[in-house]
Amino acid sequence: MEPFSFQETGIRGLTRITPFFAPDGRGYFSKIFEQSVFAGHGIRLRPWEELRSCSRKGVLRGLHFQRVNSQDKLVQVLRGAVYDVAADLRAGSPTFGKWEGFELSAENRAMLYIPKGFAHGFLALEEDTLFSYLCGERYDADSDGGVRWDDPDLGVCWPLERVENVVLSEKDAALPSLREFLEAYGPLPGEGPG
Repeated sequence: MEPFSFQETGIRGLTRITPFFAPDGRGYFSKIFEQSVFAGHGIRLRPWEELRSCSRKGVLRGLHFQRVNSQDKLVQVLRGAVYDVAADLRAGSPTFGKWEGFELSAENRAMLYIPKGFAHGFLALEEDTLFSYLCGERYDADSDGGVRWDDPDLGVCWPLERVENVVLSEKDAALPSLREFLEAYGPLPGEGPG
């Protein structure tokens, strides 16, 4: 039986989590979220909705956020694997513009808690990858936003050698650069854990 494990990253509030996992001869039992356990580690996620996406290998979704009604997220892969990226765009953050990337897979069971004020995206590394987002706050179409996945100022090092080609939606292909976004809207509101 493996209890929850919380691992801090180089960006305040961004946390890699391994869920409770209990395998036996029948298969396994897992718990991905318990409010009191998360709160004990400074994470005050109040789930509003759960979303899922299924992606072909090479699909890149992101980098997305909500400009006003920011959502924090607990993300994990239920089938397949992704390279998951979170970039800090919080106003006044000492790590503004910094990003970190993580391989999340059904095999490693790793999850990522992404605080409010981050841009988020992922590259699907396997066919038929099923991805889950447990989101705080509601989706607000009016404040939906994002920046380009290949923005030179962010400089995300995607593992493009692991896919044949990158598949983007029309919406994601048309996202502004970070510089263009900041000129129009400024940094994102955000908060640290707790």
